[in-house]
Amino acid sequence: MSDNSTHWKWIAAALGSIVLFFCLPFVLSRFYIYFAALILVTGLLATSLNMVLGFGGMYQFHHAVFYGIGAYTLALTITKTNLPPIVGYLLGPVVASVLAVLMGLVCVRLSKLYFGMLQLSLGSLVWALVFRWYSFTGGDDGIHGIPLPSIVSSITGSYYVTAIVTGLALLVMFMIINSPFGRIFQAIRDNPERSEGIGVNVTRHQLVGQAIAGFFAGVAGVLFVTVEGSVFPDLLFWTLSLEILIMCLLGGWFTFLGPMLGAAIMVTLRTVVGVYTEYWTLVLAIVLMFLIFFLPQGVLGYIIETVRPHPARGQREER
Repeated sequence: MSDNSTHWKWIAAALGSIVLFFCLPFVLSRFYIYFAALILVTGLLATSLNMVLGFGGMYQFHHAVFYGIGAYTLALTITKTNLPPIVGYLLGPVVASVLAVLMGLVCVRLSKLYFGMLQLSLGSLVWALVFRWYSFTGGDDGIHGIPLPSIVSSITGSYYVTAIVTGLALLVMFMIINSPFGRIFQAIRDNPERSEGIGVNVTRHQLVGQAIAGFFAGVAGVLFVTVEGSVFPDLLFWTLSLEILIMCLLGGWFTFLGPMLGAAIMVTLRTVVGVYTEYWTLVLAIVLMFLIFFLPQGVLGYIIETVRPHPARGQREER
């Protein structure tokens, strides 16, 4: 009975969130609609990283490269070819996923820290290529004024498309994490040696996890273009990867929606504090110090731990 009640509570919370997001454009100004869309895009990106970080135990230190490649694939398809924009929207996540697999083939056999360092190096090479290839990618100037389809040409249209795609992507990722593959993936995180000992192909599962995470990072990338209408090399730079990692830790990297909350906190801090000072990273550093000392499980992790019912003392002693 309790499990059924919890199930319905989650459904009610999900439906309430959907209604809330669809009502926002009716009560918010253009800036706050754009702000909400940016939080959704960034949260989707952080959640895609957490699939391999929190649920897979893989030290993905340069996840932003897949985000940037997805965005550039859409931008270049629209500006350099005569193909319909929908082709770019489909190609962006696919190209990002392929890149994730190619980089994974090189890195996946290394241990956690060395995996992350090698991936960081390979990602930096991709960033350097985009940054210097002026005739194709626009170099450090990026690509601006991208002609987008009419359905997303307005801020309200781009917001609704972003909200719908983000919701569907989160649903698919949640289903993957709770599927047999997701359970095996988490077992590999906890003990890769024992998983391999019982017949699990660790390398194959990690490559599939890389492909999935890269795909959804590419989805976030094409949504960024939908919201911003431009791309630039900073989307692939390692500092953005660090920010995404902090979002996961801030929200709670062992929870599914923790990265979404971490992204909302980070984007809000950067926007609000940035109005008053350019040293918003100092405020972020203070927040992170507080997190490390008092909330090591992240904000959402702490909330879940606090509200979760605990057995009575007598019950604990009986167990």
